Amino acid sequence: MKKLIALVLLSFFFISADIVRLTPPPLDTTTKIKAEFLYNFTKYIEWPAAYKQGNFVIAVIGNNTLYNDLNTFFTGKILGTQKYEVKYFAKPADLIGTCHLIYLPPDFTGSVSEVTSKVKGKSTLIVTDKPGLAKQGAAINFIYIDNKQKFEMNKSNIEKYDLKVSSSLVNLAIVVD
Repeated sequence: MKKLIALVLLSFFFISADIVRLTPPPLDTTTKIKAEFLYNFTKYIEWPAAYKQGNFVIAVIGNNTLYNDLNTFFTGKILGTQKYEVKYFAKPADLIGTCHLIYLPPDFTGSVSEVTSKVKGKSTLIVTDKPGLAKQGAAINFIYIDNKQKFEMNKSNIEKYDLKVSSSLVNLAIVVD
């Protein structure tokens, strides 16, 4: 009887270890908030018909850890009929293919103009995370006000890329020119 109990406990231990190993690590709070924002941006911005086929590609430039976290967050999610796909690029020059959204994290050391020149003529939403970048070419820029995550929006930069933004999203943004 003792052997049976020991065998059951040992089996339970191995099964529990496998479950723990298969569970992805939780996202840190800041990353989770930004991932939720990015996810919601995609629901309130409309891309041209040609961009509604294949996967919905989100590019992260210059931060591999953030890429891993966003990849975990977006796995299994869909937008209409498109599966989300998160890609990592070390620098803007490495960008290849069609990206629906490019996210430049706070530690991005390049310039927004590098990115905008790379996606010129494409319908790509550029989201940044440094003060002032919405005035330098980004469509949306994360900011903190009173310790709360907010975002700036430059509507002309969105429209320049043939994207349409919902008035609901505009009403939540701090609009800049």
